Amino acid sequence: MIHPKHIRIEDYTYPLPEERIAKYPLPQRDQSKLLIYKSGQIEEQRFTALPHFIDKGELLVFNNTRVIQARMFFRKETGALIEIFCLEPFAPHDYSLNFAQTNSVEWLCLIGNAKKWKEGTLSATITKGEEIFTLCIERVGQTETAHKIRFTWDNEQITFGEILQIFGELPIPPYLNRDTEEKDKQTYQTVYSKIEGSVAAPTAGLHFTEDTLQALRDKGVDIGEVTLHVGAGTFKPVKSEEIGEHEMHIEYISVSKNFIDKLIAHGGKATAVGTTSVRTLESLYHIGAYLHTHTDTQEEELCVPQWVAYEEHHQLSTIDALQAIIDYLTRHELHALHLGTQIIIAPGYEFRIVQKIITNFHQPQSTLLLLVSAFLNGDWKRIYDYALQHDFRFLSYGDSSLLIP
Repeated sequence: MIHPKHIRIEDYTYPLPEERIAKYPLPQRDQSKLLIYKSGQIEEQRFTALPHFIDKGELLVFNNTRVIQARMFFRKETGALIEIFCLEPFAPHDYSLNFAQTNSVEWLCLIGNAKKWKEGTLSATITKGEEIFTLCIERVGQTETAHKIRFTWDNEQITFGEILQIFGELPIPPYLNRDTEEKDKQTYQTVYSKIEGSVAAPTAGLHFTEDTLQALRDKGVDIGEVTLHVGAGTFKPVKSEEIGEHEMHIEYISVSKNFIDKLIAHGGKATAVGTTSVRTLESLYHIGAYLHTHTDTQEEELCVPQWVAYEEHHQLSTIDALQAIIDYLTRHELHALHLGTQIIIAPGYEFRIVQKIITNFHQPQSTLLLLVSAFLNGDWKRIYDYALQHDFRFLSYGDSSLLIP
């Protein structure tokens, strides 16, 4: 079998007409279409039918991240408009600590119209109720993929999290080809979103309503939550011919000790809502396998490398890997595991935890399409052909599928 690094991305494309991309969600989230793929058979349902296909006692895992208003605009004295897109916190590096700061933070950002702002400080006047204060930004460094921006402001009663809420704009996906609208603040968040930090929504979750969640609970489905803050790299196209030359962005995960105990109680098996939950759950196996043999590792060193799943063929059982995480948390008196992940899931990947996936329809030549192909042993084209022929809506605000190999 071909090594995943040598997979050609051109083999993972399909025709996606512009009119098939859903620009807006349906008025009622759970009235979207649901494609059911089970053991090679395909059928079509409404999303409200999902509880009929999830078994009593099954563990259904959601990503409870919340999208932040990460895009800001500053105007130079020359009139040039500069866009700042906050990717991830740099100092403090912890999301919650960063959001709580009251005078200065640093973030890794993308800069729109960067050639018009090479140096100096930019400022904007912000109003909160009757209070008026000034927010200033300056460039203080650069990485290969982002600029380091320092934000300072002159009101210690205001946190950076509040500044994002007041002054920031919700960053909807670029392929929607439209401006953010006020209603996106509600429709581009899952109903169970809690932990702020993402710059893109975990879109499979956008179909769930409180009624759907209650129907699942009434059936006896066990629900668990993890956090993976989705980065802008989720929209990064694969530009190399072979995926071995494509670098996955690091995304940050937080998983409670209680959740890992719950996962162990379910035999280390789960159904994932969205590809972000898939990547979180599968990363747990690989970080557990690492901790099993590296018991003295410090938390700040924890990260799942991009190709680890194909280079280190662990014989460790899933339960033993999860128990290694519990042992690590116990030794360090921690209530949650925090780590980064660069994991890429492509054909040839061995799934350790995820048994079913709920997911939307993804862009051609994307790493998310590779993940779907890996899960279905290559049988992704039939699904996408069916969806195109039966008027399914595609991408973030589109319809969804339940995949059961």
